[in-house]
Amino acid sequence: MEAAKVTKGAGGRKGGERKKSVSKSVKAGLQFPVGRIARFLKKGRYAQRTGTGAPIYLAAVLEYLAAEVLELAGNAARDNKKTRINPRHVLLAVRNDEELGKLLQGVTIASGGVLPNINPVLLPKKTSNASSEAAEKAPKSPKSPRRPKTHVVFSDNIYIMSVGIYRA
Repeated sequence: MEAAKVTKGAGGRKGGERKKSVSKSVKAGLQFPVGRIARFLKKGRYAQRTGTGAPIYLAAVLEYLAAEVLELAGNAARDNKKTRINPRHVLLAVRNDEELGKLLQGVTIASGGVLPNINPVLLPKKTSNASSEAAEKAPKSPKSPRRPKTHVVFSDNIYIMSVGIYRA
């Protein structure tokens, strides 16, 4: 006769082998760790008691925000012809989005830089003269000599002068 091998089931019940445990994250359909967030909520002493749904809800919110930021940062990286997201792309994504910008208004992103912004007062004024329109319509010679042009902007006692070399 063969001796039947008796194994205990979960919790001391008789039965077959133990079932593989399923994490709370898998049950909730999330990627973020629900159990770890529950542990942090308990250790952080944010409240005397925490509900069972609180870590699940918090994990879902954090996962959504992370996905949103990563999607926008990926778009910013693609716009700059890069395949890797860096802090600059995250900053551009957050600051250019109205809702995320409001949420992360007081947050400083390390190595993010600043948004490109030039005050319109500082830009050179566009003048439409008959001579300039005629010059634009006239065909340009392919090898015209380079000559320096100077732009001066006057605004509220601010004098800005930039010298550059442009093709005529």
